[in-house]
Amino acid sequence: MRRTISFLVAVVILAGSGALAYFLVSMAPEPERRKPPPQIPFAQTARVVAGDRAIPVHGAGTVRPSAEIDITPQVSGRVTWINPGFQSGGRVAAGQTILHIEDADYLYRLREAEADLEAQRVALLTAREQAAVARAEYEQYAGRRIGTGSPVYETGPLTLREPQLKAAQAALNRGKAKVAEAELALYRTQVRAPFDGYVREEAVDVGQFVNAGQPVGRLFAADAVEVIVPLADTNAALIPALWELRAGDAKRRVDARVIARYGDGIYAWDGYVDRAEVSLDERTRTIDVIVRVLDPFSSGAPLDGTAGTSGIPPLLVGKFVEVRIQGISPDTYFRMPRSALQPGDEVWTVDEDRRVGIVPVRVLQRIDDEAFVTGALQDGQLVVTGGIQFVTEGMVVRTGADTAG
Repeated sequence: MRRTISFLVAVVILAGSGALAYFLVSMAPEPERRKPPPQIPFAQTARVVAGDRAIPVHGAGTVRPSAEIDITPQVSGRVTWINPGFQSGGRVAAGQTILHIEDADYLYRLREAEADLEAQRVALLTAREQAAVARAEYEQYAGRRIGTGSPVYETGPLTLREPQLKAAQAALNRGKAKVAEAELALYRTQVRAPFDGYVREEAVDVGQFVNAGQPVGRLFAADAVEVIVPLADTNAALIPALWELRAGDAKRRVDARVIARYGDGIYAWDGYVDRAEVSLDERTRTIDVIVRVLDPFSSGAPLDGTAGTSGIPPLLVGKFVEVRIQGISPDTYFRMPRSALQPGDEVWTVDEDRRVGIVPVRVLQRIDDEAFVTGALQDGQLVVTGGIQFVTEGMVVRTGADTAG
């Protein structure tokens, strides 16, 4: 009896639960029916812009001096004076004396050479007089022989003292050379700057004995610096008449701009492409293009009003800088986002009917997020920049204009 009652209670509970579940399901709202999204893929696009300026060639490099030399005395001696500007970071002018070497010994040698020269002048005068007397005596002798009808015998150069006269003249010339040598050595006791420059380093003090040929400092030119810009051959090919440029030729110039950051400011210096190396770098397989900047220590200008509070800095030697070179100006080329370039140097265009076209292009330059190309494109034409990975010729896509509508 108890089992029957328990069974009936369980059946009632199950039936009630089922009825309640059915009631709840029947009372639930029906789901909103939506139209399935279209199967046409969505493509991100941008417009092509026809180029009307020279294509810039961007690169970077390290600033180096246009000329740098060791300061080396040509005579030996004790240093008696040093120019106050001859220290690391100092500047000296062309022809300015950098240091003095004690000149007493060289002054004595000059006086000795001058004394010897005077003695040789006297010896030459003596030799001339003796040669003149010898010739007069010979002429008298020949006259007497002719008067008596006797034959006149030819005399040798020693009798006329011609070799002695030449030797005296040679001794005088040698004496003049020794005087000039002594004067030059005395002049070299003052070491002078060969050009306007800055002192990179110095290693000499007053009282120090220096030997001829011993470097006492290093100086680099202040009138110009150079930036070595390694470029791939595709980029170097955009520099007009690169291989016709000659170092120092002011008639052929390709403008360039050197940009450097200093503190919280960005500064630019105008320069030009001076020349290019005629060999590839063995490690990077790039071409080294040399950009020259004149007056680099005072010709900088701030960019975009970003001048720092400490004034305009010099273009520091050894600084890594950005370089922008004015490239060629093709008759027809286009600028587009770099993301529009597809593998194999292709561009996917979108026409008015939203159909995709595949256009081969020649890439001239890639700069940051922008690419410069030539090909069968039109100004203002839409190109695919993202959203799809694969296309076929003529396939239909949706664009941002479709979504906005």
